[in-house]
Amino acid sequence: MKTILFCVALAALALPVSTAPAHAGQIERACLRSDRDAANRRLCACIQQVADMTLRGGDQRRAATFFRDPDRAHETWMSKRDGDDAFWERYKNFGATAEAYCAG
Repeated sequence: MKTILFCVALAALALPVSTAPAHAGQIERACLRSDRDAANRRLCACIQQVADMTLRGGDQRRAATFFRDPDRAHETWMSKRDGDDAFWERYKNFGATAEAYCAG
């Protein structure tokens, strides 16, 4: 029984990956266009997978701008607006999850 539950859980985790669209998401495209030495197709695709799991569409669009303009991330972090604070918490969760999930 435990084996069946494990297989079902594993299949549930794999399903979003296997049904993902073939095109790159906003985070992946921004990552690939960045001037970072570590940016490569595998890593950027992994980061996009984590974004798909942890961030809504609007949050992904906003986070993608940070690749082009890191100062924008700093401004968001320093902001005193409640909406920015809430976004920053989601963004930190995304970052920590991407680091753990995509480290290789």
